[in-house]
Amino acid sequence: MDTHQDLRAAVRELCASFPDTYWRELDAKRAYPETFVKALTDAGYLAALIPEEFGGSGLGITEAAVIMEEINRSGANAGACHAQMYTMGTLLRPGSDVQKREYLPKIASGELRLQAFGVSEPTTGSDTTQLKTMAVKKGDLYVVRGQKIWISRAEHSDLLLLIARTTPIDQIKKRTEGLSVFLVDLRAAVGHGLTIRPIRTMMNHATTELFFDDLEIPASTLIGEEGRGFRYLLDGLNAERILIAAECIGDGRWFLERAGKYARERVVFGRPIGQNQGVQFPIARAHVNVEAANLMCVRAAELFDRGEPCGAEANMAKLLAADASWEAANVTVQTFGGFGFAEDYDIERKFRETKLYQVAPISTNLILAYIGEHVLGLPRSY
Repeated sequence: MDTHQDLRAAVRELCASFPDTYWRELDAKRAYPETFVKALTDAGYLAALIPEEFGGSGLGITEAAVIMEEINRSGANAGACHAQMYTMGTLLRPGSDVQKREYLPKIASGELRLQAFGVSEPTTGSDTTQLKTMAVKKGDLYVVRGQKIWISRAEHSDLLLLIARTTPIDQIKKRTEGLSVFLVDLRAAVGHGLTIRPIRTMMNHATTELFFDDLEIPASTLIGEEGRGFRYLLDGLNAERILIAAECIGDGRWFLERAGKYARERVVFGRPIGQNQGVQFPIARAHVNVEAANLMCVRAAELFDRGEPCGAEANMAKLLAADASWEAANVTVQTFGGFGFAEDYDIERKFRETKLYQVAPISTNLILAYIGEHVLGLPRSY
């Protein structure tokens, strides 16, 4: 039984004010959904994981997942704002009381926007332990030099959660040591050592690359202890996996609703095309897989909210949901035929958007490597 019906209904009501035409026009212009993000912020949805004492809702990852799912199920794109959810794990636990009091109320109210997460680099890919961007301590400052890539929404954020190396890689004993987390004020950084360059991609995802050229940031921007950033990063990664899985489930359900409606109404050779098993069965199988992925997502969220280990479940939820949404996307294009490629039906837009999640924020192969080693006890594959 779904105990979040009121929350789902409220999110759907908000999203109804942003119909397909809104997203279609933004997609054509590669524009950021400012009005939509402001509406979500004003309604308090992007502050779901922020404790009530700091102006948030104090909800769990389960409720955050419901919000993300319903946004995508409505035909919108939660990717425009989901980082504000999953960065909370990295900020809330190791962050100091001073930092929480300074930033969280302003993030919750929308006065500040935390939508950018600076991890990936051009030469290291998925091997986070080999990051090369350096932050060198000089008195009360850190001087940052390096490059990040695939950093979404940097042009639409006030703050950036940055992962940088504070100990040279040849001076560490363990691969996971020597990395630190900083909360960078982009308003002060851009033009003073930070350059942001947009990257045009196949979907409207506001993606950029960042160039740090001796950017000076206050030492007070360090989150937690120096050198423990990889451990802090893990606090956010499971949340990220669960929320992305929820978004994929929302996409999958959106696709299947469109495919089902079209298959019932489209008449060819004197009968609805959905009466043909060649059309009906792929839709039915895609539905089964979306629902199965949803169960794993719910399981992972429950474990996360109880503070129990959930790395395996979060990763499996992300893999299953990404695969299920992509299967539903393909089935829907096949069901619509030529109309599936027409912009006015929105299938091709959502098709492009949901494909991303088989690649990012973690690829399918990396998840399989994690499961192989940490769940099945197989030899490390990389």
